[in-house]
Amino acid sequence: MNLAFIPSPSTGVIELGPIPLRGYAFCIIIGVFVAVWFGNKRWVARGGKAGTVADVAVWAVPFGLVGGRIYHVITDYQLYFSDGEDWVDAFKIWEGGLGIWGAIAFGAVGAWIACRRRGIPLPAWADALAPGIAIAQAIGRWGNWFNQELYGKPTDLPWALEISEGPNRVAGTYHPTFLYESLWCIGVALLVIWADRRFRLGHGRAFALYVAAYCAGRGWIEYMRVDEAHHVLGLRLNVWTAIIVFVLAVVYIVISAKIRPGREEIVEPDRDAAPAKGSDEDGPDEDGSAKADADEPDAGAKKDPLTKDGPGKGATAENSEAAGAAGAAGAAEKS
Repeated sequence: MNLAFIPSPSTGVIELGPIPLRGYAFCIIIGVFVAVWFGNKRWVARGGKAGTVADVAVWAVPFGLVGGRIYHVITDYQLYFSDGEDWVDAFKIWEGGLGIWGAIAFGAVGAWIACRRRGIPLPAWADALAPGIAIAQAIGRWGNWFNQELYGKPTDLPWALEISEGPNRVAGTYHPTFLYESLWCIGVALLVIWADRRFRLGHGRAFALYVAAYCAGRGWIEYMRVDEAHHVLGLRLNVWTAIIVFVLAVVYIVISAKIRPGREEIVEPDRDAAPAKGSDEDGPDEDGSAKADADEPDAGAKKDPLTKDGPGKGATAENSEAAGAAGAAGAAEKS
């Protein structure tokens, strides 16, 4: 046996007492945390507030998981709805099976809802999160290694993946397509980070670059896989999906650069900013008296007209009456 081969784990589940820790789910969870952490750093660097990325992710992640599962079940329906299969297995997401196309599409819907609630532009949020998503995919692909699934054609290369005998698989050594895609996603993340710094990508173009770069790699990696898949005109369905999405992403980059060049100056409204001095939002001072308007020449001269410290020299009778009214109002509020 060639010791350079990549071994597969004997099981994809680690029993922690009564709690089963599934490798596939663990990789997905770690990927999500890394994406949110890195996306938050990029969002703050763009002028956003810490925690906003996580708040939006609370909507985007569940939508993405549901969308990813729906896409997988629809495109591989024979695994769940053909003769001899149990349709209940379609809900067992921990056993593997998430389509990135559905995850990104549905996740974008969840993110759009959250962004509208917070009053921030979705394209800017997507740009901040783009490289983090690629890193999350790189981590998540190792979940396929735990499940011994989605490997490529047979090979005897030194880095071949050893697969053991099991349901719907034959023991042997195969191309580790999970590893190829993981490394490709790391490269995509580095590309987006570099391009974003070099060209100051904005208005969703960093996210579109991530999509285009990922599709370019997914196309040839998908072509190497040997698992069952639907074919259209001789190509796997996911290859066609990668081609179409790649073209759409490139078109978006070109058109967006012409319509909205540059980058957003403000990515998140400052709702905690103090209201402008003298605006209608100015409330009473701590002692209950009305705030003085710095723009008024008599500000600070509104004192009790019954004392010797009355209005300043040259003040009219109307000013004296106004000062008296203000003093009376202040006294009433203090009582």
